[in-house]
Amino acid sequence: MATDISPPSLGERRQLEGSPACPAALFKQPDELADQEGHARTLSPPIAGDRAGRASCTLAAHGLLDLDLLVPARVIKAVFFDIGGVLTTGPFEGFARYEREAGLPEGLIRQMNSTNPDTNAWARFERGEVDVDGFCKLFESEARSLGYQVDPMRVMAAMRGEVRPEMVEAARFCRGRYKTAALTNNFAPSERRGDGPGPFGDLFDVVIESSRIGVRKPDPRFYEMACEALGVEPSESVFLDDLGINLKPARAMGMHTIKVVTGDQATAELYRVLGEAPEGWSSGPG
Repeated sequence: MATDISPPSLGERRQLEGSPACPAALFKQPDELADQEGHARTLSPPIAGDRAGRASCTLAAHGLLDLDLLVPARVIKAVFFDIGGVLTTGPFEGFARYEREAGLPEGLIRQMNSTNPDTNAWARFERGEVDVDGFCKLFESEARSLGYQVDPMRVMAAMRGEVRPEMVEAARFCRGRYKTAALTNNFAPSERRGDGPGPFGDLFDVVIESSRIGVRKPDPRFYEMACEALGVEPSESVFLDDLGINLKPARAMGMHTIKVVTGDQATAELYRVLGEAPEGWSSGPG
């Protein structure tokens, strides 16, 4: 049984609609917000129409509606989850730990992965264009070009994160109520590496792996394939990822996107979008 957390009814909106119009800027969330470190707002298309704007601002003023979680009325049919950084903690802490142990500059691994992001060793490995040996040679070469010695195997080992139970519970709640899919950039073969669906495979109808389809996030084709696999339109889906760069093209296609910063924040936003939550679920104090 689920707890209904649907937004206020149309009657409640009309009853409170007498307030002055709310500035349209309150409904605009620039794409740049998705890239800010620690950004935790749900990214939703602007609400159209002055009437809806006035009603929404009035509801917010009465504490009945949170503008940060405001979404346009839509039918959600599918929920897409990233794995690393969503169902598990992200790799960045592991990268930082390896950098400290190896005496490397802080942020070096992230710098390497963000340089030439479509053609570097990391991108080619995640698309399945090179094997482990090929990746190691390319990654070592990129590090040497910056003047450093990096152990690619230790970098890959550092990617393993801890399971986020609240996110796994959310995926399990969605399974059966909505179509579900895991959308992951990973290395092949995932069965040996631990960056594929692993123990989470039974939570999803479909698992879309970059190393198997030859396309990686944030390429829009990745999201098109995901929607086609589940037979939904982008506007009928919610996508959770920990990287703003992956969310921007999905949002541009019409998906509702949620940037995962913490498990509690992400589940609260997801359940608000869906309008329901697991029985007994609480968003925490406050």
